Amino acid sequence: MRGSQQQRQRRKLYSFHAPQVEYTRKGKAAAPYEFGVKASIVTTNGRAPGGHFVLHARALPSNPYDGHTLGTIIEATETLTGCAIERAYVDKGYRGHRTDRPRRVFISGQKRGVFGVIERELRRRSAIEPIIGHMKSDGHLGRWHLKGSEGDAINVILTAAGHNLRRVLAWLRDLLTSILIILWQAGVRSQALKPPS
Repeated sequence: MRGSQQQRQRRKLYSFHAPQVEYTRKGKAAAPYEFGVKASIVTTNGRAPGGHFVLHARALPSNPYDGHTLGTIIEATETLTGCAIERAYVDKGYRGHRTDRPRRVFISGQKRGVFGVIERELRRRSAIEPIIGHMKSDGHLGRWHLKGSEGDAINVILTAAGHNLRRVLAWLRDLLTSILIILWQAGVRSQALKPPS
């Protein structure tokens, strides 16, 4: 009797024009739910003068558990960059992760095995939050404009590429500004050294 009364899990429709949309519980008072498709973003953890580059971005349809996706995301990032990831710093959603070397993954709030360099780098894990915010607002990651699950995947990749291009353009703008300042100072000095005629 009890088995027949159990509710079957069925797919709910949250949007008529985008049936692949899912909801995610965020647990925040202001926005308890988010609608859309989950995305995974990988950046470097070190301090960067021009800002952080996005190394890997992927849409994760069907709302998988974060810990189950970590192993494939690390492998894909290593394949894409050609460098082995020494340590990964993740949020608490990645507890119970499946990776080949679990000792190199550090979860925010973790106390065991966290000391020295690892402790300092773990505090920098929150540096990815502004990057995600900029990608949502400046890169329109919060709004999908392409239709279907393929469009979701393309939009995440294009948003990451746009973020990286904005970083490169900001660096080039700073470089051009410093070159123009040096040229202007050289012109002022040559005018000052020139004898009056």
